[in-house]
Amino acid sequence: MKRPNILIIMADQLSALALPFHGNVAVKAPYLQELANHSAVFDNAYCNFPLCSPARSSLMAGQFASRIGAFDNASEFPAATPTLPYYLNSLGYKTILSGKMHFAGPDQLHGFQQRLTTDIYPSDFAWTADWRKKEFEPAPSGYNLGTIDESGPCYRSLQLDYDEEVEAKSIQCLYDLARDESTDPFFLCASFTHPHPPFHILPEYLDRYKPEEINLPIVGDMSMEQRDILSRWIQFSHGLAEKSASEEQIRRARHTYYAMISYIDDKVGNLLRALKRSGLDENTIVVFTTDHGEMMGERGMWFKRVFFDWATKVPLLIRLPGSSTMRRIPDCASLVDLLPTLMDFCTDGDSTAWIDPIDGRSLRPLMEGASDPDQATAFVEYMADAVSTPCCMLRRGRYKLIYTHGHPDQLYDMIDDPNELHNIASSALDISTGLRNELLSWWDPEKIRSEVLASQTRRRFIKELPSEMRPPWDFQAHVDDTQRFVRRTSGLTLKQRSRWPRISTIKE
Repeated sequence: MKRPNILIIMADQLSALALPFHGNVAVKAPYLQELANHSAVFDNAYCNFPLCSPARSSLMAGQFASRIGAFDNASEFPAATPTLPYYLNSLGYKTILSGKMHFAGPDQLHGFQQRLTTDIYPSDFAWTADWRKKEFEPAPSGYNLGTIDESGPCYRSLQLDYDEEVEAKSIQCLYDLARDESTDPFFLCASFTHPHPPFHILPEYLDRYKPEEINLPIVGDMSMEQRDILSRWIQFSHGLAEKSASEEQIRRARHTYYAMISYIDDKVGNLLRALKRSGLDENTIVVFTTDHGEMMGERGMWFKRVFFDWATKVPLLIRLPGSSTMRRIPDCASLVDLLPTLMDFCTDGDSTAWIDPIDGRSLRPLMEGASDPDQATAFVEYMADAVSTPCCMLRRGRYKLIYTHGHPDQLYDMIDDPNELHNIASSALDISTGLRNELLSWWDPEKIRSEVLASQTRRRFIKELPSEMRPPWDFQAHVDDTQRFVRRTSGLTLKQRSRWPRISTIKE
């Protein structure tokens, strides 16, 4: 059996609800739309943690964040955790990472044999959450009303610097793989940082939209009294408890966010073009997803850290080689499902001997026609900044339960109430109680709280040491130019030096 190659393209903080194939017709993303037209499109796919590093750790491990101790953006991802790259290595895959993965700790590979770029964010304990803070004391989330107000054009930014490099290295990697004489399959993850805030983008992308085309939030601002306890905590953390964004600020920020999506869309198009030109597309599974969503002014909220769909629902597209049609899948899924799904396709359905119990399930049966939307579940947790107690969300079928330890439950009927405006926990007590009891049968908030506090104490001790006493863990990408271009003693093969393709067979 010839094992399929895998290309995962990741965006950052891209809500599924901001994309045209999920109903947002204001956004211009033709390359993603074309990919969706030939993919399995999961209409109810969720992240497992609405924060960058824990979400990505869960994806790579196929395990929930609380199981692997990924509590916040500065939690060490344990090196002994089996990951998707490790499992693929065991099958003979070349595993390559280009771009962001936000690994915290000394292991900056986690099974990837090659890493083409550095990361954009720190790998140390600097961003450790602190649950010693009093309730409603603003935590330094790093984003506030100023972040929204500053949305708009730029010619260069940290994020543009980074994503231009990720794109270039990823495209070069695809051509290098095509010219490689080895027949080993590959797994390439190309992970971008757009459209993560700050909301800044090149003017030409803003120019693709007219201001009047920018739709405003479906659900407007709310008073603090109208909000649930978790939303209040997050609003305080984001500096939005006392003053919210004006309509002009909202429209400008959404305009920029949409333009940033168009920027990522072009990157997707360029990668898929390189995949096709290299001849690798005929045996490559293509996945597009992101780590979590972005509230984008819905309910007067911004950024992430909450369980409403704008923050937790993510795009998940899986295109198999030769696929020519779209298949929409309503069943709930989440990012922990990617590991078992890809392993299922790479082993042609043979069962994998998991080293650790995994929390995901293979989505292959859904892609092949099976369906049980009333029983499929997605689980999301949050134990990071702005809160002082474990919080989670369980989506099963049409119902979403939001559990904040020590506070009243929230239950929403996502069919009748997709905007999550009517908490029916009291009126549908049998459903909310059943979901809550099931959740607490395997998810222990008191145990998790104890583990979080102990982890924070250890990490704070290390991060507060003088800088010269803290270990440097950030990955440094080094390129050996003697192996890239002609040198007297480089030993490059003719195939590595030659054009691709070697004869004029180019067909667009």
